[in-house]
Amino acid sequence: MFEFRDLFQWDRFITPGIIKTFYWLVIALIVLFGISGILSGLAAMAISPFGGFLVVLSSIAGIVVGIIFSRIAAEFVLIVFRINEHLGAIRDQGEKR
Repeated sequence: MFEFRDLFQWDRFITPGIIKTFYWLVIALIVLFGISGILSGLAAMAISPFGGFLVVLSSIAGIVVGIIFSRIAAEFVLIVFRINEHLGAIRDQGEKR
């Protein structure tokens, strides 16, 4: 993954190595908040069945949308770093000539 000394050197980026950890933390938070919303929707069904049902459906939709958007954001960050690596390789090829 990365070493402690990489934190003090600027030759190598550490973000690509830790972005997967942050992604899984975000997924866990999305699922926890989604389960909380589902449980509150089920509790709200005692007062208003239709309103509680809408809360349950919106919580499930929120989980799905949250997972999709967090994956897109993580991939975007990784793509930016990959573009940087490719541009560096192109620059190095140009300097060899």
